[in-house]
Amino acid sequence: MTERYQRQSFLGADSQTAIESAIVGVIGLGGGGSHIVQQLAHIGFKNFVLYDHDVVTDTNLNRLIGARAIDVSVKTSKVDLAKNMILGLQPNANIDGFLCRWQESPDALKRCQVIFGCIETYLGRLEVEQHCRRYLAHYIDIGMDVHDGPTIGGQIILSSPNSPCMKCMGFITTENLAKEGTAYDQAGAQPQVVWPNGVLASTAVGIAVDLVTGWTKRPKTRGYYRKYDGRNDVLEPPVPQHIPETCPHYKDEQLGDSTLRMM
Repeated sequence: MTERYQRQSFLGADSQTAIESAIVGVIGLGGGGSHIVQQLAHIGFKNFVLYDHDVVTDTNLNRLIGARAIDVSVKTSKVDLAKNMILGLQPNANIDGFLCRWQESPDALKRCQVIFGCIETYLGRLEVEQHCRRYLAHYIDIGMDVHDGPTIGGQIILSSPNSPCMKCMGFITTENLAKEGTAYDQAGAQPQVVWPNGVLASTAVGIAVDLVTGWTKRPKTRGYYRKYDGRNDVLEPPVPQHIPETCPHYKDEQLGDSTLRMM
């Protein structure tokens, strides 16, 4: 391990090799995704697949990590902003960046072992989870919103192969899919600020590092769901409910190339 990473040597003797070999995907490079990309690059990840169809706007500057006022004027894409941030820390990084929605160019995502979703809709999350189950990737979802009160709410979810999915955990339901396009509880085009995204993103990156290095010795095929209450600075499991030990929503015969479809 090089001197640069000595202070994270507690992750294990071979941890840096594992980190540098891993391929991670990040879908959505806004308030949450920009935090995630920055932290992954600091830790030493070098293989990235990035998706975002948008450019930097003035309203992004209160939360988009790495964005500057000049980026608004020149209409810097969020993908290019993320690339520059990564390359500033990891000059030899391999980056596949797509200025589009991931569904328009999904093949690169098939190579990823861990995929972060910073997505605004339940249906969008469901589609990414379907992809991850099909190609045996770990999916880490984050989202936050500001509600009446005001109250900051959010979630972090790990959906791994052979573990409970987001339907099993009660996060994606028939009801919230049906009301898609209206105000909903977790994420969306609502007020957002930089620090809650940082809390969620940091926790998500910690989960990914554990998946890659195994430093905590926890099993990789486990579900994780935490709700975030930013008003009270609390990150805790949702109200206890029965979660099946094996997921009934995804079957072995659904592995491999297939057209994405509602389950």
